[in-house]
Amino acid sequence: MSAEFEFSDSVVLVTGVGGALGSATAEAFLDAGATVCGADLVGPDDDDFLLETPERVDLYQGDFTDEADVADTVDAVVERHGGLDALANIAGTWRGGDPVHETDTGLFDLLFDVNLKTAFLASKHAIPHLREREGTIVSVASRSSLSGGEGDALYRASKAGVRLLTESIAEENSGTVRANAVLPSVIDTPMNRSMMPDADYDQWADPADVAAVMLALCSDITRVTSGAAVPVYGES
Repeated sequence: MSAEFEFSDSVVLVTGVGGALGSATAEAFLDAGATVCGADLVGPDDDDFLLETPERVDLYQGDFTDEADVADTVDAVVERHGGLDALANIAGTWRGGDPVHETDTGLFDLLFDVNLKTAFLASKHAIPHLREREGTIVSVASRSSLSGGEGDALYRASKAGVRLLTESIAEENSGTVRANAVLPSVIDTPMNRSMMPDADYDQWADPADVAAVMLALCSDITRVTSGAAVPVYGES
């Protein structure tokens, strides 16, 4: 069974658009007819930029941990396209391996900046425009945000922040902006394969499948859903 989504009248901003999940989400929205605007720290000429059809996306290069860059990007999107209907907060990263007492403070800054601050700033500047169109926000938290664990406390904490930020945005904007999150376990990305070369990749969630859930959470199918954290674990 498959579902088809219609976003032909929608303007969507995808952060982290050059990554595996960001590019899959951009492609999914494009296939559904949306006008897709993509933001990333790196540009299409970078080796790590995975979006295969950048010419189909209105691209903005900037640092989404910098509020001025975020404000400029959102303003540019709205000025060029007349408004904003959906925000996909996908920019993020993983680091871990050490217990808390052996973890460098710089890692705290990195993970909370890239995982949580980007989602906060993008949401902060998008919400006034999303309210005008009764739009949606979908963010990427993590299955690991639901519990503590060994060796990646800061990653878990930063993603728990994304989940709670999502719930708070949903409460604050009830009736005007819906906000939901997805909870991946391990997504099948080139980075994850390089970090876990001996894993069974067949058990990991395909980025396209996660993107499909994100589309559903921005669609009218889920118009009564806000403040949710949806598992997208695959078989992992």
